[in-house]
Amino acid sequence: MLRVLRGAGAGARLLGPVRGGGGARARLLGLQQQPQPPPAPVPAAVGRWLLACSGAVAGAVVLGGVTRLTESGLSMVDWHLVKEMKPPRTQQEWEAEFRKYQQFPEFKILNHDMTLTEFKFIWYMEYSHRMWGRVVGLAYILPAAYFWRKGWLSRPMKGCVLALCGLVCFQGLLGWYMVKSGLEEKPDSYDIPRVSQYRLAAHLGSALVLYSASLWTGLSLLLPRHQLPETRQLVRLRHFAHGTTALVFLTALSGAFVAGLDAGLVYNSFPKMGERWIPDDLLAFSPMLRNIFENPTTVQFDHRILGTATVTAITALYLFSRKIPLPRRTRTAVASLLAVACMQVGLGISTLLLYVPTPLAATHQSGSLALLSVALWLMAELRRLPK
Repeated sequence: MLRVLRGAGAGARLLGPVRGGGGARARLLGLQQQPQPPPAPVPAAVGRWLLACSGAVAGAVVLGGVTRLTESGLSMVDWHLVKEMKPPRTQQEWEAEFRKYQQFPEFKILNHDMTLTEFKFIWYMEYSHRMWGRVVGLAYILPAAYFWRKGWLSRPMKGCVLALCGLVCFQGLLGWYMVKSGLEEKPDSYDIPRVSQYRLAAHLGSALVLYSASLWTGLSLLLPRHQLPETRQLVRLRHFAHGTTALVFLTALSGAFVAGLDAGLVYNSFPKMGERWIPDDLLAFSPMLRNIFENPTTVQFDHRILGTATVTAITALYLFSRKIPLPRRTRTAVASLLAVACMQVGLGISTLLLYVPTPLAATHQSGSLALLSVALWLMAELRRLPK
């Protein structure tokens, strides 16, 4: 056998025979095929940080829902990243801010008799929501830069963190894009001014994606995987849990169309809608596809169907899980999912029957986040062991 000292291919220099024959060759191959060491585990502090960020996003979603329910979202008629962080302080500044608001459709059509004191309330509601959004952004970006500099993020985690920071910045821009739709003059419309339900759904949807991704990643880093045998029933349960979580997400997202169109006010009865199971104006708009997103009756009907399907799926998931031996923590997650689902249905029906009171409606919106959280927890409990 010839010994290769340096170079490769045609440029390699042959310096002579290698002593030891096959043993030396085996040693050379062993050096070339030596496995790479496993990546260092991500510190638990990163997981706790992501859980804290998901909590901050949840707070922003709840505050945004209250802002919407109190009809405060159009009180700030411009957007500045830094300048608007300082609220009006003097009487003259407040009057100038009120005059700006008076130039837009919401004041002219809906709030033409509003006083300055009433305006301050809705202004501070929207201001609180915007400031909380900035806190959320800083909660993501500043610790991410610190962890990156400390070398605590693995290569896949760096990509995940970059995506989360990009999404939180996009979320802020999308919020202003949504608000702009409610400030536009619409001469041919006699409806009360409101933001576009499409933009509202996009704003809520991106917040739910940000929340879900942060919570899932944090739980994946902090919760140890269970040593569960990969039986056929367990695989089916895992797929069932994934599908149920997607249904919970879709139902929560459909709530944005209910809120955007005030669809909770059109039929305040349950289980029927008025005197019928299927109302006459379900498909009143043309073309037919418009009804799904623009007809308040159809939007409420769809939300009812999705809610019923969600609680049915969760009940079936619970009953199926009883047939499988699961760890105690996983069983707790399944039982909690069913309990929160029943609570959420009760809140939704009560909100409808009582003509959408703000405290109850805000609690119902918060319940959708709680239900999504428990569904994600169950998914984390049922994760497959790495091969």
